[in-house]
Amino acid sequence: MRALKKISFLHAADLHIDSPFQGLSTAPKHVFDDILESTYVSLNNLVELAIHKQVDFILLVGDIFDENIQSLKAKVKLRQAFETLQKHDIDVFLSYGNHDYEMTHDEMFSFPGNVHIFPSEEITHFAYYRNGKRLANIYGFSYEERVIKRNKAIDFELVDEEIPFHIAMLHGSLKSNVAHDVYAPFQIRDLQRKHFDYWALGHIHKREILHENPYIVYPGNIQGRHIHESGEKGCYYVVMDEAEVSLDFMPLHAIEFTSMFLDLANCEDLYEAQQKVLEELINIQSKKPQLLQLIIKNDEQLIIEHGPELDDFLDVIHEQSLKQKEWQYIYSVKIEEYVVESLAIGEHFIAQLAHEYEIIDVHQSVEDLFNHRQGRKFLERLDDEEKEEIKQQAKQMILKSLIGKE
Repeated sequence: MRALKKISFLHAADLHIDSPFQGLSTAPKHVFDDILESTYVSLNNLVELAIHKQVDFILLVGDIFDENIQSLKAKVKLRQAFETLQKHDIDVFLSYGNHDYEMTHDEMFSFPGNVHIFPSEEITHFAYYRNGKRLANIYGFSYEERVIKRNKAIDFELVDEEIPFHIAMLHGSLKSNVAHDVYAPFQIRDLQRKHFDYWALGHIHKREILHENPYIVYPGNIQGRHIHESGEKGCYYVVMDEAEVSLDFMPLHAIEFTSMFLDLANCEDLYEAQQKVLEELINIQSKKPQLLQLIIKNDEQLIIEHGPELDDFLDVIHEQSLKQKEWQYIYSVKIEEYVVESLAIGEHFIAQLAHEYEIIDVHQSVEDLFNHRQGRKFLERLDDEEKEEIKQQAKQMILKSLIGKE
């Protein structure tokens, strides 16, 4: 009986090395140092996993760096990672995305010979050999400009169908995705028609398997950067033979974003509230350090507002939660006002105003900002959850202001 040909690889995307983690610089120094190093630690975790699994190669599908102007440290760290992989005979197939598109034109920095970089927006392919035998073709492209608006999926074509495995790399988004900027838009049927064995996607930071047979997969990013990128982050470990494809998600993140809820109606005083937070921190403690958003629901009798009292409240918690190696740091507090919700009912002006906030179009309100020629370079498209949060925060601010005056 003929032995089945077999390959294995890691599928990762959106490393965003050297991400600045804006808004977190007020964290204690040792916490912020860990935050800044997190993308590098996640990269090292990727390398260690590849070596441990003895994979044939790694796919890196766009946005390797966070910005077009990369620090020397970021480039050196990446090169060192690739050199380590080279020592273990592991190849890397890499494409650049909308965040790091200028790297396509960078001739001042090179990577070792095991790294194969797609050079342009034209679809090209590299061959993977083992013991002199060609086992796979890997297809892809790199961004040369920040935006690609045309459907690149239709340009992919198999080359030499006698080769056992054909893998496509595509940094882009579904045409129907309204939560992100739509780059290199495609429809699932565009990919199904091309008869590739695996579609390795990038650009969307939430991992998702869009389709099986063939697998069409977003691995998400390898390190969360804010509360909307919470939970485990990593890559897929893929094993492929001529009969089937199997894949397993493998966490790589160095720091985990998460959230927790505190209802002050269940607390007698602020001391009890602090104890409840500390108890919950123990319950949700992870093997990784955690950055938390604390959501507080105020009560008629017990109210916390942003200011010195809240700072003191958090300081007491952090005296304990920052002691361990796997620290837990509350970097953001969202306060839900009970009084606003109770008054936002009825026929009076405040209730009518609250109703208007429920139907307001946030996208239309911020459209000018996102269309600004300079500003849009630094903004990512708002998803539905972010739009709702903006709407509710604005409603709370204006209603609380009106209620205070009354």
